[in-house]
Amino acid sequence: MDDKQRVRQVMLQRRDALEEDARIEMSLAMAEAAEAIDFLPGDVVAAYLPIRSEPDLRPLMSRFRERGARLCLPVVLDRRTIVFRSFEREAPLVDTGFGTSGPGPEAEVMEPDLLLMPLSAFDAKGNRLGYGAGHYDRAIARLHSKGKAPRLIGAAFSCQQCDAVPVEPHDVALGMILTEQGLRSFSQTL
Repeated sequence: MDDKQRVRQVMLQRRDALEEDARIEMSLAMAEAAEAIDFLPGDVVAAYLPIRSEPDLRPLMSRFRERGARLCLPVVLDRRTIVFRSFEREAPLVDTGFGTSGPGPEAEVMEPDLLLMPLSAFDAKGNRLGYGAGHYDRAIARLHSKGKAPRLIGAAFSCQQCDAVPVEPHDVALGMILTEQGLRSFSQTL
């Protein structure tokens, strides 16, 4: 098992060990803390629907919608690529792979200005460890190749912080992390 797999396993076990009631309360605290995230009405904000023991961002998304955000969710296209589809009230959700659900192919594909990302671990420098498929790394690289620079905010429970995330050259650090303890900015001078 390599270092990334080991860190991922330990941090996900920590998150999985949280009681469901605690995860609900922590997710609500994250929604309150997210009020500190600045964006303009009309900005495109990508979030995600929870799977397994992830934070539930639906209360946060509701607040962002009220503040004028245009919401979108990630959709896995071909096991390697994700796009972000418009997330509208009352629109049906479909199975989008990897245990996730999201808008169907009729939904508009959007390019986020702000990207809230799931993760398995993060460290004090803003390094993020995903789930190992590289979906977000490729999506960020694709957005950068189009001249887009979305703000990257990890969403996790504080128990997912580790001493150091193993980093590779293609890894992009987070600008911020949102946990139940609040919103924290990272210096990008690593």
